[in-house]
Amino acid sequence: MKASGFLIIIVALTIALIGILSIYSSTYQKEASGWQLVYRRQILWVVLGLVLFFLLANFNYRRLWDASYLLYALVVFLLFLVFVLGAIRLGAQRWLRFGWFNFQPTELAKIVMVIFLAKYFSKKSSGDVSLLMTKFGILRAFVLPFIFVAIPMGLIIEQPDLGSAIVVLLIFLTMLYLAGIKLKYVMILAAIALISLPLFWNFLHDYQKDRLMVFLNPNVDPLGAGYTVIQSKIAIGSGGIFGKGWLAGTQSQLHFLPESHTDFIFATFAEQWGLIGSSALILLYCALVREGIRIGLDTHDYFGRLLAFGISLMLGLQVFINIAMNLGLAPVVGIPLPLMSYGGSSVFTTFIALGILANIAKKRSVF
Repeated sequence: MKASGFLIIIVALTIALIGILSIYSSTYQKEASGWQLVYRRQILWVVLGLVLFFLLANFNYRRLWDASYLLYALVVFLLFLVFVLGAIRLGAQRWLRFGWFNFQPTELAKIVMVIFLAKYFSKKSSGDVSLLMTKFGILRAFVLPFIFVAIPMGLIIEQPDLGSAIVVLLIFLTMLYLAGIKLKYVMILAAIALISLPLFWNFLHDYQKDRLMVFLNPNVDPLGAGYTVIQSKIAIGSGGIFGKGWLAGTQSQLHFLPESHTDFIFATFAEQWGLIGSSALILLYCALVREGIRIGLDTHDYFGRLLAFGISLMLGLQVFINIAMNLGLAPVVGIPLPLMSYGGSSVFTTFIALGILANIAKKRSVF
């Protein structure tokens, strides 16, 4: 494994260990015996994620080219299967149960859409690094790939999981630009999407409407939909510069902050480690994204380049949205913080994505 691979795994493992400590601190005082197993499960997810990382780091990423349509079909099938066999939690039907493991196909869909779009907009031959975009008309450049993206997006929205659907849409728009479409056309497409948002208001679930209203003014429902955001901002603000110390945060330790080990793990961490700790954590994420972009720039294979850029984008978007959500700068949309939030599906897919990055770095000199 090259230096890039070592850097990726060291940074990822550091973030994952910070996540385990934060999950433990937010759950160890809860009385129910099941809570005592949460951090132990996260340790198991991370160990299995490391196995997946090393498998993908030694698996030629070019084979993903041939498997991309099969992977796309598998994801669509799993998303359909969620509505038949999926477990319902908190009013959402997003998980498939495989023995003792609850798997969320939405997480897999994100990385698969990156792989699919990287193939769609690039040539198969490793010796030909030009883009197909210049040969596409409007139908193949915009309409056809959007249809492919819209199918899993629609299934994800129906779960409902609006946040993940937004991530998939943003990945699509950004990869259009990376594939060579002029920025003004991407901006036009984004503007059309924004203008059409009011038309979708009536299709939103009541809790989604409440979250959007709370985003505009959390005090509209301070004891209901706005409660989590208010407590999250209190937790982050109370951490100050140096934080209150591990196991010492009041909002998370006294359980004022809901979902303190999943969607709002950043608020838990910020309360205990303050501005300095939060800045260090963000720098670790920046190092991952920066290394992914550097790997993409260094490879001469356009499929590998789009794949590296897409993976970096996927990770960066999720980090940005989650932290903005914790700070009250974005609506609460249920996006996990990669490698930090509790959940096997997110951990697995993140390590898979990082393993692919490490393999691109390893193979880039061949092309």
